[in-house]
Amino acid sequence: MAGEKIKVFIVDDHDMFRQGVKTLLNSTNRIEVVGEAINGKDFIEKFVHHQPDVVLMDIAMPELDGIEATALAKEKNPDLKILALTMFGEEKYYYQMIQKGIKGFVLKSSGISELLKAIETVAEGNNYFSNELLVKLIQKVGGQNKSDESTTLTPRESEVLKWIALGYSNEEIAEKLHVSVATIRTHRNNLLHKTGCKNSASLVMWAIKNKIIEIEE
Repeated sequence: MAGEKIKVFIVDDHDMFRQGVKTLLNSTNRIEVVGEAINGKDFIEKFVHHQPDVVLMDIAMPELDGIEATALAKEKNPDLKILALTMFGEEKYYYQMIQKGIKGFVLKSSGISELLKAIETVAEGNNYFSNELLVKLIQKVGGQNKSDESTTLTPRESEVLKWIALGYSNEEIAEKLHVSVATIRTHRNNLLHKTGCKNSASLVMWAIKNKIIEIEE
């Protein structure tokens, strides 16, 4: 998508927030807001006429929430990239959103630089997870996958995954676990290979989806 503006569709039931985000994004030379909707129902009726690259989707909305709107939209267009707009306290919905095919989560309180980074990351086909959310999110990491029997992590891999999810670098994880940086790189590569993930954000979402990282319901 080099040289082309990323086409964004905003779905949020708060007019002031939606208009504020629209104004901010349109003020950049990288984004074009091509549509907006006041709830999930409104979005489902409109989005096919706009062909957005990325959808910014609020979670809690009247008539049709972001969870069901995501599911319906993905049925119509499986390749649609949806980025959830979230607040602290909505973690209980993350598992459902990931199951429906969301590409990432960004805090509504994020600055424009992080929002742009999130949109660009998702537009490229990758996952995105606000670092601030990760610290609040991680509760417990189990020893093995509970949903996908074909992928089993060792206790050490699960431990490394926890620190990756919390945003720690290879060097910081190595220091915490009293092993070499090369060992952590090996564990990270094994995690990516076993799960088929491309980056740390994808690993976090994979771990939530498969209930290795448990979040408060």
